[in-house]
Amino acid sequence: DDPEYKNFRDELPDRTLQVNGAVASTSTTSITVDASDDNKFAVTGAIVVNSETGEVMRVTADTTGTTLTVSRNIGGTSHQIADNAKLFVAGFAAAENDNVGTAISFDATVASNFTQIFRTAFGVSNTLKSTYLRTGDKEDEAMTKALKLHMSDIERAMFFGIKAEENGTSAAPRRYTGGLTTSLTTTIDCNSDIDGDGTMNEAQFDEQLIKTVFKYGSKEKIAFCGFQVAAHLQEFGKDRWRPEQVEGAYGVNLTRYGTFAGDLMVHLHPQFRQVPGMDNAMVIVDFPYLKYRFLEGRDTALYENRQGNGVDGVIHEYLTECGLELLQDKVHVHIKNWSSNA
Repeated sequence: DDPEYKNFRDELPDRTLQVNGAVASTSTTSITVDASDDNKFAVTGAIVVNSETGEVMRVTADTTGTTLTVSRNIGGTSHQIADNAKLFVAGFAAAENDNVGTAISFDATVASNFTQIFRTAFGVSNTLKSTYLRTGDKEDEAMTKALKLHMSDIERAMFFGIKAEENGTSAAPRRYTGGLTTSLTTTIDCNSDIDGDGTMNEAQFDEQLIKTVFKYGSKEKIAFCGFQVAAHLQEFGKDRWRPEQVEGAYGVNLTRYGTFAGDLMVHLHPQFRQVPGMDNAMVIVDFPYLKYRFLEGRDTALYENRQGNGVDGVIHEYLTECGLELLQDKVHVHIKNWSSNA
C-alpha cells in the first residue's frame, strides 16, 4: 500500500460536436467546429447528424483539430448549418469491400488522493481512576467519547477535507485526504445555477434529477442533507411524492423518494446540523463508486499508555490512517445554497 493511491476513470464519450461559424451553402464540405476531445471520433466513414435540422452527413476525412470534412445532405436534402449547431456521431457507413477504418482510442484519466493520519488522544489522571464515581468508570467513559469524536473527525474529512501534501520530499510529510465537497466536479449552486437567488422549486429539482443527478451511475443513490433541504423535500412529498421509510439500510434510517429518474434515499445527516452552512446543502452519493481506503495495518486502533514515564495518569489514543477514494466522479452531486423552494 501507499499513502497516495490512484485510480483510472473511463467512460464512453458523448461524441457530440458544436459548429463554430454558420455554413450558408448546402454543399460546403468543410465545417469548423469547436475544439473538443469528441472530435477525434468523427473518423472517415462516420455518420454525423445535425440535431437541429436533421441533416445527415458522412465524414470523408479523419477529423483533426477543428476541421470537420464531410459529404453533405445525404439522401438529397438541402439543409444549411447554423452557428453553434449541435452535431452528433450516429453510426458508420462503409462501402462494400472497403478497407479497415481508422482506429480510435479511449484515454482514461488518472485521479489520486492521500490517506490522512487521524489521532485522538485522551487522558485520565490516576486520582480520577481511583475515585469511586456513581456515573461509572471515567476511563471507560473517556474511551467511548474519544472513539465517537475520532470517527466524527474521519467522517467530516470525508465530506469537507481537501487533498494536499506538505513537506512532501521530507522524511515527515503531512497529507490531507480530499473530501466530497471539495473533490466533486458536479456541483449545483442555487445562488448561481438555477435562478441565482438560492431558490429551486419542485419542477426545477425534478429537472436536475433527470439532467444531472441520475445522468450517470446507479438508479438508487443516497442523499445526505441538512434540515432546510429536508423541509423542502417534505413539502414536495405532501403534493406528489410518496416518502417511504427504510429502516437499517446502509446502517442508518432513510426515507425513499421515488422519482421518474431514480430513487433518492434521503438521510438528514447529524453532521449537517452541526457544521455551519450545511443546513441548505445536499450531498448525493453513489456508494458503489466510493471506497474507504486505509493503509495496511493502519485502520482504526486503540493505542494504550502513550504517556511519558513521569505522568501521574494514563494517556491513550485512537489512530487511523485512511482516506476517501472516488472510483468515479460524475455519479456524485453536491447541491448547495438551497435556501428556498418557492
